[in-house]
Amino acid sequence: MKKLSVAVAVCAVLATSYASAEVRINGFASIVGGKSLDSDQTLYGYDDDISFKNESKFALQLSADLQEKLTATAQIIARGEDDFDATFEWAYVTYEYSDELQFSAGKMRVPFYKYSDFLDVGYAYRWVRPPKSVYGIPFSTYEGLSVVYNNQLGDWDSTLQGFYGAFDGDIDVFGDSLPAELNNLGGINWSLSYDWFSARAAYIMADTSISSDDSDLIGLIDVLNTSGLTSTANDLITDEDETTFFGIGFSVDYENFLFDAEYTQFEVEGSILAEQSQYYASAGYRIDDVIVHLTYEKNDDEHDSSRFNTLESIPLLNTTVNFALDSMRAESNVVTIGARYDFHPSAAFKIDFSRFDDDVTNTETDIVAVGVDLVF
Repeated sequence: MKKLSVAVAVCAVLATSYASAEVRINGFASIVGGKSLDSDQTLYGYDDDISFKNESKFALQLSADLQEKLTATAQIIARGEDDFDATFEWAYVTYEYSDELQFSAGKMRVPFYKYSDFLDVGYAYRWVRPPKSVYGIPFSTYEGLSVVYNNQLGDWDSTLQGFYGAFDGDIDVFGDSLPAELNNLGGINWSLSYDWFSARAAYIMADTSISSDDSDLIGLIDVLNTSGLTSTANDLITDEDETTFFGIGFSVDYENFLFDAEYTQFEVEGSILAEQSQYYASAGYRIDDVIVHLTYEKNDDEHDSSRFNTLESIPLLNTTVNFALDSMRAESNVVTIGARYDFHPSAAFKIDFSRFDDDVTNTETDIVAVGVDLVF
């Protein structure tokens, strides 16, 4: 019930104000099918059997104008990967103090990336899915406060956002869904745009705790504590560890030429999780109602070399700790070519072919995905 408290509160506001407020209902949907072209490899949840469930979704957004500069917004989304069980993705209220300054409170999207606000709205971007190497942090919402300030800096449009809150829920850690808490989750992001160019930077911090059910890791931590190596044991536990995220990117939309690039770094200090750095660069060209595009992604997750060989006087434990740290390493690159066709004012057809190269396992996986994105 705790996780639904904010959503229930916003829905109560929407319900009680319905008679006097203007309520708008919008929605979006993505019907996506895909498959791996390799019989023994999976990627993005696809194997060699075609699936139209994994990345498909349907959502409704309700927005109520409560008068006196106050609005309430709720978004309900059903994802194929969750058997289309509907959940509240957003639920918040906004007070427009002035044309430049807005305050919001409730459950909202964490502003990690350029496309964070439109992460689920496939119609808002040219790919079937945003580049997963960058857009891969395993949670996207928080409950808390946000303040947004819009103004002009000469001829430039400027948007500055600060936020603070927390996250409590399950996240995916290398394929395992684990309970996690992020407290003191807060940060700032700044966007600038002028004509055909825009740029953005974000910095976010949190105190992160993740519960692990990995029996091997728990056993190793117990052995380290029993051996008096509590410092090394603590370095493998994610318990209120300081977490930092940094992201920067820019976009070009000049005549028929499109270009997007983003670079991010993510680190949970003093934990078994490796420091992550990733980027993508994507070029596209618009031909009437068609966009063709090429995207390159790079991901590199690894610990600093100083974290290895800290127990050389105890060879067996040293090897085991090194293995645990090295198991968090990931290095890969992805090349995607695709096209988008806006065949309707509210719908787009997309097709992407992606080749994923895992530099750790030296494996290569190809997938193809097609989809129709709708807004209504």
